[in-house]
Amino acid sequence: MTRQFPSRPIPAIGVVVWKGDHVLLIQRGKPPRAGSWSLPGGAQKLGETVFEAAIREVTEETGIQIETLGLIDVIDSIDRDNDSIEYHYTLIDIGARWLSGTPLAADDAIDARWVALDDIGAFDLWSETERIIRLSAHLHGPCRNIPYT
Repeated sequence: MTRQFPSRPIPAIGVVVWKGDHVLLIQRGKPPRAGSWSLPGGAQKLGETVFEAAIREVTEETGIQIETLGLIDVIDSIDRDNDSIEYHYTLIDIGARWLSGTPLAADDAIDARWVALDDIGAFDLWSETERIIRLSAHLHGPCRNIPYT
């Protein structure tokens, strides 16, 4: 199935990786949103669990090793082209913790870096991506003992 103008939604994984109070961001190399900053992740493969996909995608895009921590949320990313659906991903967002490695952009990413939670606003993220990062900060990251509002 083609990713552009698909016949059904495509399940995909986004991973919020924490290293202390820093989150891992990648700059996307392919559509949709090519050139924008986002979370590492991508389409789930047949026979692969959500958590296996999260680990694989982070390793492929950045070279680092992670431990998954749990589900953050599920959202839909739907891009329309006039009356047609150009892209439709059902994004399953997973929280994770850095174990080892230095992020190096590879595969679909053209850049990868650690960003302090207080600095993510400078990266012009999709509003849902920023919301997911902030929610993860309360579930898995540096703000996990502070109530999420």
